[in-house]
Amino acid sequence: MARVGKKYKAAASRVEPRDYSIPDAIALLKEIAFAAFDETVEISLNLGVDPKYADQMVRGTTVLPNGLGRSVRVLVIAQGEKIREAEAAGADYALGEEAVAKIQGGWMDFDAVVATPDMMKEVGKLGKVLGPRGLMPNPKLGTVTFDVAQAVKDLKAGKVEFRVDKTGIVHCPVGKKSFEAERLVENTQALIEAVVKAKPASAKGKYVKSAYLCTTMSPSVRLDVSGY
Repeated sequence: MARVGKKYKAAASRVEPRDYSIPDAIALLKEIAFAAFDETVEISLNLGVDPKYADQMVRGTTVLPNGLGRSVRVLVIAQGEKIREAEAAGADYALGEEAVAKIQGGWMDFDAVVATPDMMKEVGKLGKVLGPRGLMPNPKLGTVTFDVAQAVKDLKAGKVEFRVDKTGIVHCPVGKKSFEAERLVENTQALIEAVVKAKPASAKGKYVKSAYLCTTMSPSVRLDVSGY
């Protein structure tokens, strides 16, 4: 059995076994967070779906209004004018076919990948490398597009991807502990609304069954999701 430290126990003793509003939950988390580093604030949503059925898969993206508080290294794989557009938009790397060979050789100094549709024949060779890391460009997520400038700007601004896991839960960051409470509230609400908007038509009954907020090291705080 894992040992629980004194700081964690002290923090857990402050969390009441009840549903908290988002503002109250965030205020409490900022009080009880005890790690010396700037922890990430994360949300977990337990959804009333069965992901083993394709028509009940929940997946999407949203741009958090206040970002994530961290820099994102963006690689764009394109050609011609699109490389110059990506560079002008702030892409950290804008490469052509040579990017495929570099990645196959072990290069992974990026956090997100955008590709133009005409490059996907080459990028498809990276499926076994990028796929398991959640980095494979996908048109449904806006990372396979000719509008590379907008894709780069969205990623830099705090675009996050959410995807339900096999147990029916969505885990997603919503900011940093150091954010002002109001900014965390706005990000959390935006994420929940995006997940609700992505509700499959085949999902029946209660959709958002429960939700919890926590920081990297803190105990979780249960949210009031009666409105969802």
